[in-house]
Amino acid sequence: MPPTSKAQAFPSERELVLNRVLNAPREKLFRCWTEPKLLTQWFTPPPFETTSAEVDVRAGGASLIIMRGPDGKEFPNRGVYLEVVPNERLVFTDAYSRAWEPSDKPFMTVILTFEDAGNGRTNYTVRVRHWTVADYQAHEKMGFYAGWGQATIQLEAVAKTL
Repeated sequence: MPPTSKAQAFPSERELVLNRVLNAPREKLFRCWTEPKLLTQWFTPPPFETTSAEVDVRAGGASLIIMRGPDGKEFPNRGVYLEVVPNERLVFTDAYSRAWEPSDKPFMTVILTFEDAGNGRTNYTVRVRHWTVADYQAHEKMGFYAGWGQATIQLEAVAKTL
């Protein structure tokens, strides 16, 4: 689990955080993150699309998610799961391209938490930690809040259909 004391907090100038209360149970949201058929339905905001998702959801398991831009260019995103706690927490990073094989350029580690908010709702938190302040700034400038925000709306919509 991440540090909880202020003395051990991650530097805010390298961490982007998105928090929403979603109208779907955490079990369904977790499924949307861990089942390829569901992941491809919500993962990218238009005009981008997710064309394929391969996931081995276990600590040390690899993932490959391919996104396609409106110009047809594909963006493969490889990563490795660091921690998996069903229906509660997913931690993954692009620092590895597959089972402990370092990637060319590590950019981020993502910590997702799914907490019961009562009445079938979930407190959903995304923490994206970057290696450098420059990576943080680049991700924010790419539209982190708008993009991840739209993807979160789409995630909620798909989860509500399950």
